Parts: sequence; C-alpha cells; structure tokens
Amino acid sequence: MRPNSTKDRFLAGKPIVNGWLSIPSSYAAEVIARQGFHAVTVDVQHGMMGFETAMTMLQAISSTDATPMVRCPSLDEPTIMRLLDAGAYGVICPQIDNADMAARFVAACRYAPEGNRSFGPARGPLYAGPDYFERANHHVLALAMIESQAALDNLDAILATPGLDGIYVGPNDLALSLGMKPGAETGGIVAEAIARIVAATRARGLLAGIFCASSALARQRLAEGFHLVTPGNDANMLGLVCKARIEETLAGQSAPAASATAGY
Repeated sequence: MRPNSTKDRFLAGKPIVNGWLSIPSSYAAEVIARQGFHAVTVDVQHGMMGFETAMTMLQAISSTDATPMVRCPSLDEPTIMRLLDAGAYGVICPQIDNADMAARFVAACRYAPEGNRSFGPARGPLYAGPDYFERANHHVLALAMIESQAALDNLDAILATPGLDGIYVGPNDLALSLGMKPGAETGGIVAEAIARIVAATRARGLLAGIFCASSALARQRLAEGFHLVTPGNDANMLGLVCKARIEETLAGQSAPAASATAGY
C-alpha cells in the first residue's frame, strides 16, 4: 500500500507543512499540491465544495507526493466513511468535545475489528494499492479538532481515545469559545490554552496540528512543539499574492494627467 508520508514524517520527527483548500477546483488543488506541501487538506466544512468536487480534488492531490486529506463537515459517520472511500488518507474532524465523540470519530475511520467503517473502499485500491483494506487502519490519520472550552475540559479523555492519531487546533473557534475574538490566539487565555493542548498531546506521543494565519506564526508553532502547521488557506494566499502583484506593478508610478476632454 502507498505509505502515508505525512504519518511517516511525524514518526521521524520531521515538521509537516499542510496546504489548505477552500476553492472548489481540482486544477487549483493540483497546482497547490505540487508546490511542496507535505499534505494538502480539502476543507469540506468551510470550503465552497461539495462531495463530487472534493473527490476530484483528492484525485488531483493523490497524483502528487502530498498526502490527500480532508476536513469533514461534522461528526457524521457516513460522510466520513464516504470521504475516505473518495481517497482521503487523513481526516480532520471538527468540534470533537468529549471522549465519546472522539471514539465515534475514530471508529468511522477504521475497519473492524478496530472500528465500524463500512466496506466500500472505491478509490482506495486505485491510488493506494490492492492491499488497501488490510492496511488502511494503519495508514489513515484520524485527527480530532480541539476548538472549544468543552474540548479543553475533556482534553485528557479525548487524547486517551484508542486509535486516535492526534489533534488539530482550530484557534479561531477556540478563541470564540473562550470569550475572545477570532485572531486572538497569540496572547492571553487563548495562548495559554494552546500551550496546554500541545503539551498534553506531545506527552501522549500523538500528532499535534494547528491552523495558522501566516508563515511567521506557523514557524512559531513549530518552535512551540506542533508537528503539523497550516500557514493559511488557498483563498487567503491568492488574495495576498494578487494584492502584492498590483502594488509591485504600480510602485513608482504617478497618476497620468487627466485629458481635457475626459468626463462629462
């Protein structure tokens, strides 16, 4: 079976830079996946795509060296299983607030006897290999999102869930849950919560991931002990590059004199 290179990097102690897709385009997915990201996640929760488009995006990613991953819309087991059948090698599940939810999530990602994933691998044998069924439980990553006060309260129980590979911090929803505004993750109670999460996750030997607003913040998170960082999403990067190109193009240009006949 095709190895999960992201899991292999984690086990080898190497940093993981994860791309994040919100634009519904397999072409954009392919372009981004070929830029050197170790993993690329299709965001089916807040991204602008449905299942069919997400599948074509996973196909595009799986043609590269990047690990194809998804963020599922919610803890809905049939949807999680279908996204795995579509080719996801890892699932990030939002709003995991307690151990029972974590156990349900893990079970949806694992074939029996470790879980209750329904058999119907669809694309699995096509991109992963004929032994997909026998080895998928080992290769597929299950990452629970920690993004609420409830999840913080139940953090140790969530991390103790058998079969859970790690967590992924949603800093903006975490800030909201703690009574702060989005973007408030670099100081105060939100920063303290994030520090607690990464310390507890590393103590369990699990993978710690987090979404970051910039590459500078992503570097900081790696220094703090996170294994996987996402330095922004595709829409944000596209906007920043476009704005920079416009500013560079107009740098040093003076406005042309108005024509005497211009206007009405």
